[in-house]
Amino acid sequence: MPLSPLDIHNKEFTRGFRGYAEDEVNAFLDQIIKDYEIILREKKELEEKVKTMTQQMNHYNTLEETLQKSIVVAQEAADEVRRNSQKEAKLIVKEAEKNADRIVNEALTKARKITIEIDELKKQSKVFRNRFKMLVEAQLDLLNTDDWDHLLEYDVSLTEIQDHTNQEMDEEKSTTI
Repeated sequence: MPLSPLDIHNKEFTRGFRGYAEDEVNAFLDQIIKDYEIILREKKELEEKVKTMTQQMNHYNTLEETLQKSIVVAQEAADEVRRNSQKEAKLIVKEAEKNADRIVNEALTKARKITIEIDELKKQSKVFRNRFKMLVEAQLDLLNTDDWDHLLEYDVSLTEIQDHTNQEMDEEKSTTI
């Protein structure tokens, strides 16, 4: 067990013949007591500091462990978010590709229908053109006939038309009676 300042103070030395000078020994012991008390106080303060620092170190170690765990959890969460984002992106791309295929197929179908309609309209316009051409040619043929010249040769007066009309009316009356 270590000496205390009180142990040093109470220490009694045996006296011998021609021993040490008692005043010098007592003065030296007093100095030792003072220095030893200072050292003990410093030791106690240092122990308190060590205790405080140990507590702080434990706190920081706990904090460090918590931070490391938090970092691991954050990394795992980030990885999960990234995986989910990649899955969602793939789904979006697949959906977009499906929609694009559907739109392209619809456009092709519409284009085919329009092409068929255009072809049908072309056929109808050819038929109409041929019919109209035939009608116009028939009318031209009528105009080019000699019948028109014969019509111009007729010279009928108004009195002749009236007489002819009256005669037809009389014939009708006689057939009805």
